[in-house]
Amino acid sequence: MSASTTATTRHDWNLAEVKALFQQPFNDLLFQAQTVHRAHFDANRVQVSTLLSIKTGACPEDCKYCPQSGHYNTGLEKQKLMEVQKVLEEAARAKAIGSTRFCMGAAWKHPSAKDMPYVLQMVKGVKAMGLETCMTLGKLDQEQTQALAEAGLDYYNHNLDTSPEFYGSIITTRTYSERLQTLAYVRDAGMKICSGGILGMGESLDDRAGLLIQLANLPEHPESVPINMLVKVAGTPLENAEEVDPFDFIRMLAVARILMPKSHVRLSAGREAMNEQMQALAFFAGANSIFYGEKLLTTANPQADKDMQLFARLGIQPEAREEHADEVHQAAIEQALIEQKSSELFYNAVSA
Repeated sequence: MSASTTATTRHDWNLAEVKALFQQPFNDLLFQAQTVHRAHFDANRVQVSTLLSIKTGACPEDCKYCPQSGHYNTGLEKQKLMEVQKVLEEAARAKAIGSTRFCMGAAWKHPSAKDMPYVLQMVKGVKAMGLETCMTLGKLDQEQTQALAEAGLDYYNHNLDTSPEFYGSIITTRTYSERLQTLAYVRDAGMKICSGGILGMGESLDDRAGLLIQLANLPEHPESVPINMLVKVAGTPLENAEEVDPFDFIRMLAVARILMPKSHVRLSAGREAMNEQMQALAFFAGANSIFYGEKLLTTANPQADKDMQLFARLGIQPEAREEHADEVHQAAIEQALIEQKSSELFYNAVSA
């Protein structure tokens, strides 16, 4: 299958086709992914987001990978919903170090009626700064989805995590169909979708292919597809899971790029464990989005100054927001990349 034929957007992928992509020689797969990537994106631009945990721990869900689950004793300090002003202060810092999107995550099964007004204020405040807004709050009903859209939320993150077949081995407190329903509500409300999954939970190649098929065969592809490597946390059922082969992870990114050619593919959780060479391969395979800063919710993420240094060495620059052409701000970011600013500019994304 040639790269040119896969540069078109499809929603009818089947398991045999996707497994054939995974099973190509590594260099052939990366060449195909890079060719598709260049047909739709500047290959030397990466979208930069910052993620802040606005409510940490005590989640009633039983996701086996998650240190925020109340079902497991991981030693995670529980925190109530952050004050709106503190969230806006963190957003301002994120913008100052070059993020174009500010993502807010809450460890909830679903947002409560009493918390929604504060959540909506956060969206409006971050939006007013000229940042793209993203939230992950768990399952949404139609009314909550509409309220978020009216407040100006750009993206809603709701991961499928894995294939429908393997899903029940990882989570029992929420069904796969409920996740798909939330994504449908988000799309119907006019917001963009951020949805992906996790490698390293004991899934098979069929499961990895099955996850990507679910995403690629949605009526519209998610605008953002985070691919996570399991971060093993002591106290969770997956703390001793088998390591993911780095080449298998790169293959996942490459196949995601081919199946969803116009989506941003995000190199997400697990990046702390990746050396610079692996991250460079990930960008070559079609990853063009990262989380930026010291923490990714409750697990470590490479420090922002290291990210800037790697970008400079690879000749990569942060992607500007198309609808927010602030040329002076963008020039300042790029100059900071060249100068490789010191770590004093950066902050811990989950510090209150």
